[in-house]
Amino acid sequence: PLTGGPFTLDPRALAVMLLHLAYSVATYLVVRQQLATATRIATVSTWADVLFGASIALVTEGANSPFYVFFAFAVLAAGFRAGLRRAMMVTGASVALYLSLILVSRPEGLHFYIMRPAYLAITGYLVGYLGEQRMILESRIRELEAASQRERIARSLHDGYVQALAGVNLRLATSRELLRRGQTEEAFVELTELQAGVNREHDELRAYIRSLVDLEPPPAPPTLGDGTRFSIRAHFDGSLLLVEHVLQIMLEGARNVRRHARADSAVITADAVGEKVRITIEDDGVGFATGAAPPWSIASRAAELRGEVRVGRGAHAGGHVQIELPEC
Repeated sequence: PLTGGPFTLDPRALAVMLLHLAYSVATYLVVRQQLATATRIATVSTWADVLFGASIALVTEGANSPFYVFFAFAVLAAGFRAGLRRAMMVTGASVALYLSLILVSRPEGLHFYIMRPAYLAITGYLVGYLGEQRMILESRIRELEAASQRERIARSLHDGYVQALAGVNLRLATSRELLRRGQTEEAFVELTELQAGVNREHDELRAYIRSLVDLEPPPAPPTLGDGTRFSIRAHFDGSLLLVEHVLQIMLEGARNVRRHARADSAVITADAVGEKVRITIEDDGVGFATGAAPPWSIASRAAELRGEVRVGRGAHAGGHVQIELPEC
């Protein structure tokens, strides 16, 4: 019959276990207090784990020996932290240490103990391979995220600030022509509006740059269900240049409505009327003040194609902008 008795532990094994506990607490404190770099801590702790595994194997034996856990932990940590190469280095060192202990202390039992380092080697390879694949996947994800960010930045610069600079160039050309004709009052008004537009774009660009370096949190992007509801219709013929300008004007109109109109709904249309293309932007928001100038980003595009922009009120309350462009 089975009989119980007091649990006994070899004093040397107990000493190694207690030493490992002290080492673990010391490592935790070093990490918590940031007394060393993460790379240095990882390197030292990995090889310390291997040495502790060899020490446990030296002072314990039999099926209940916990040495395998210590060796396996070192291999797992190396594999998932640094990939296949580091995992195989740690695995090779662990297998070599254990085989050396077998040859020195139990040479007659080599045929019995040889499978333990074999299992450890297989485990080390599998863990290293999985760790390497994880690192490759994370690297690929970072590359895709970086490419997505570069594409977003390029799109924002092209659709926003590059177009704004093109508008500035057009309005400067208009001001120069007014000055050449001696129409100083008109040129002064044009330059005043241009200055206000440049200041506004400068503030937006500065906020955008600060958001890229996380100096201040960027505004939360609108979701599909938030903000103004738009109804869009376009039916006209023209060259690629005309199509680009019409679509950009419609896009800029939609952005202006969302930013400034505080509207619940808006209608943007582009239709062929005779030999012209008429773009209409209407919303149910706050509308324009009496005598307000048209949005300069839209006006600059219309001016480039010798078009006209009119601002006022339509059949309903809210804002009303009408742009007419000659077909080309």
